[in-house]
Amino acid sequence: PFCRRYVAGGRCKSTARLEGKVVIITGANTGIGKETARDLARRGKVIIACRDIAKGEAAASEIRAETGNQQVIVKKLDLADTKSIREFAEKFLAEEKELHILVNNAGVMLCPYCKTADGFEMHLGVNHLGHFLLTFLLLERLKQSAPARIVNVSSLAHHGGRIRFHDLHGEKSYNRGLAYCHSKLANVLFTRELARRLQGNCVTANALHPGSVYSELVRHSFVMTWLWKIFSFFLKTPCEGAQTSIYCAVAEELDSVTGQYFSDCQPAYVSPRGRDDETAKKLWSVSCELLGIQWD
Repeated sequence: PFCRRYVAGGRCKSTARLEGKVVIITGANTGIGKETARDLARRGKVIIACRDIAKGEAAASEIRAETGNQQVIVKKLDLADTKSIREFAEKFLAEEKELHILVNNAGVMLCPYCKTADGFEMHLGVNHLGHFLLTFLLLERLKQSAPARIVNVSSLAHHGGRIRFHDLHGEKSYNRGLAYCHSKLANVLFTRELARRLQGNCVTANALHPGSVYSELVRHSFVMTWLWKIFSFFLKTPCEGAQTSIYCAVAEELDSVTGQYFSDCQPAYVSPRGRDDETAKKLWSVSCELLGIQWD
């Protein structure tokens, strides 16, 4: 029916092959990450980077069986722990000589107040700082493998976010819905500043909104889980939700497009806060400070 087609949104029509190319997708053991991995595994080598190895292996063996591609590999990565991120990057760099596409897909949503292993508020720590550090550690390999792409899964929720530098870790006040929005705004600002810094390197960085997807992401909220079930007809399936991630990863027409934000496989409106270059630069330097890295 038309209504269902409307909900499904844009589809990635690209048939681009990725033979000889290497893709990393974070959080690809479930939801849109898994569907992104399923599609890209039909094109080339995919590394599923996730916290739960058992779930990751289950997803990978299903994808291998379906695509016939044996090069679907699972590696442990816990974005809530910088030690795990550094170990993942170190192993990857030792084993793989190239990296062409990095999809920063993993995320947490609506979790009760808690902190990562390094003392960061969970949404900011996983959704922004974890991917910020991962990208930093893998960037030289992406540059060496250029043309390469970085794809950051953000959300329409970035419209409700603001970067609260005075209370980044929500210690003064915390609202889990807003904490999610803030972290998704951080994804948009990171993408913008990263693209600016990468100009002339043949490495692009784009962000996207996958749509409202029927997935496990709302598991921390009883009310949202209940609403999601009732309104599931009006939500995208994970496969439909993955289309814009896939599009940003492979579409030929995006070869030199960078610093943009997409939804339904087309450019989308970014909130004024998401276009604030001063905030983007400040967030960059504060993120480096928090992670103890120098990224010039």
